Order: sequence, then C-alpha cells, then structure tokens
Amino acid sequence: MFLHRATPFSLRPFSAALAAAALALLLLIPAARSAESSVVWNSPTPADHTKFSVKAGTLLTFTLTASTSTASVVHIEAVRVPKGISFNSSDGSAARATFTWTPETAGDYELQFDASTVDASGARATAPTLTYSIHVAPAGGTTIKYPVKYALATDKVAHWAVVLKPALVRAKPSASAHEIATLQRMTGDGTQNLVLVLNGIDVGENQTWYRVRLPILPNNSTGWVEARYLGDLYKVRTHLYIDRKSLTATLKRDGKTIFRSMIGVGRTYWPTPRGEFYVRSKLTNFNDPFYGPVAFGTSARSAVLTDWPGGGFVGVHGTNQPDILPGHVSHGCVRMRNADILKLARLMPVGTPLTIS
Repeated sequence: MFLHRATPFSLRPFSAALAAAALALLLLIPAARSAESSVVWNSPTPADHTKFSVKAGTLLTFTLTASTSTASVVHIEAVRVPKGISFNSSDGSAARATFTWTPETAGDYELQFDASTVDASGARATAPTLTYSIHVAPAGGTTIKYPVKYALATDKVAHWAVVLKPALVRAKPSASAHEIATLQRMTGDGTQNLVLVLNGIDVGENQTWYRVRLPILPNNSTGWVEARYLGDLYKVRTHLYIDRKSLTATLKRDGKTIFRSMIGVGRTYWPTPRGEFYVRSKLTNFNDPFYGPVAFGTSARSAVLTDWPGGGFVGVHGTNQPDILPGHVSHGCVRMRNADILKLARLMPVGTPLTIS
C-alpha cells in the first residue's frame, strides 16, 4: 500500500480504491506479456537457457526463427556473442537466422538473442530474450565445469521474472544456505509479484539459481532463488532515476534520456528511501483522485513507517495538488503532475530498475 501525505490514513476509502484498481490493472503479468505477445520464437529455435557443450575446433550451428501476428517485420539480433562467429539473419513476418561458430579457445561463453518489430507508429514489440551458454572443452575433454556464472543486469539492460509459487530466498545459491525471506505469488495490491534478476548461476546440468532484488526491509536486500520458482526472464531497457536533491525524475532507455519531470518526495522525517529498487506493479482508475490517474508500485519501503498498512511501500503516482510540486511533501512516495505520470506510464514497463539518490 502506497504512502502519501494526506491526513491520518483512512483504510476504508483506500480499500475501495484498490478494489477498483484491481478491476482495471494495466499491468498484471498478462498485460506485460501482451505487450510482447505479437512476436514469438518458433521451432527449431533452441529453448531459453539451453546449454551447449563442444570441443575446441568443433563446429557449432543452430537456427532461430521468430514470427509476428501483425503486419510488422520481425528482426532477429545477436545481442551478445563471442568473437569469430557467423550470424546470418533475414527479416520478415517470419524471420530466420543462423548461428555458426567454430571455437578455438576452451572456456565458458554466453549468447543472447532478441527478436523484435517496430510498427508504423514506432511502437516496439519484442519476444523474450533468449540466453544460451556454451562450454568449450579442450580438444581432449567434454566435461562442463560447474558452477557457470553469468550477469543478467547492466547499466542499459535488466531482466525480471514473475514469482510462480512461494519461494524461499537464501543467502547463497544452495538449498542449505540461510533463509532470508519468502516470496509470495501476489503483492499486497493484488498484482502478480515479480523480482528483478541480477545474476544467474548454473550449479549443475539441471539446477539454476538467480540472485534477485527483494521487496523487503532492509532496503537494497538481495538473495538467491531457485529458477524453478520463477517464470521466464523478460528483458527491460529502461531505468528510472529519482534525484531527491534536485527533485527530478529521469527515465532512460538504452542509456539515453527519454523523460524528465519535477517531483515531490518525502518529508525529512518521512524520507523517500535511497537505494536500488525496481518497479513491481502498475495500477490505474483510482476512485481517489489523490493518487492521480496512474500509480506505480515499487520495491522500496519506508524505513520509518514500518507499521503502515500494506508494509509502507513507496509508490510513484500522480496528484490532485500539482501546486505543491516540486518539494518535500509526502510520506515517502514520489509525486508527479498527472500529465507527467501519464507520459511516464506510456514509456516505462514493469520490471524497470529504479535508482533513488
């Protein structure tokens, strides 16, 4: 439940607002999938997180195909590949690409591929990013050396996944490690829970762990979850920055600024928390105009209002009092003018990393 600077909190009207919001969620996970569902991977594309093992000097080749149900053209792109590969791609409503490589040096390598389309309006639809790993053994050996580690978050690209079933979060990628928390399937706002995925590690042929950012106190907590508790990985190229000193919000895509607005943040005794977070949910059609037309739920939590209904989660939302902006005006939430939050809602998907400085 979001924080605000109104008079003492009234549970009844806000519960009604949440009930209305739950009927009009722009973003539960089906909505997140629908933005990408017009582009899909097709056979004989290898499944996501396929692991290849070859000897140095041995040819490795596979084919990727992707299609769209719209009139747009699909393009398949090699996002991350080792040097010396051959990648031939042909665009179309059914795109096709061939990866070919004869590795010369033993080691572990990661591949990533995207399939996307841009329609006449400039809207971009994408299929889930495919990530593969290749273990290149010396010419005389074939054994994969576990664990295999890889990063899933950079300054420009991040990944998120939904929580499919209650998941134990551990301090290390091991079933015997200390338990940190339990992730539930749903958030307190009635949306499907999701986590930002930072790193991955394959500890065996059929066991993968992900290090994820957690929506718990203390803020900035991370932990390890077995991949079987999470859904597919979805890529996001946006990053939201909240500057409490300049009272500005900046959204970047691929490292380039695409949105900026003035904001209101928490008062000094109810500060907006500093740290690294992510956008968990998106709600609209509130009966209470206080929150404006759109509200984003984040993983950030107030460190002082710990007994707040719903856990004191920080939101990014509109306001019916634009004259108080910019300033330190809230219980910790980030406020924008309604026109600004509507523009942000068109540009920022869930799963977007959030930095508050």
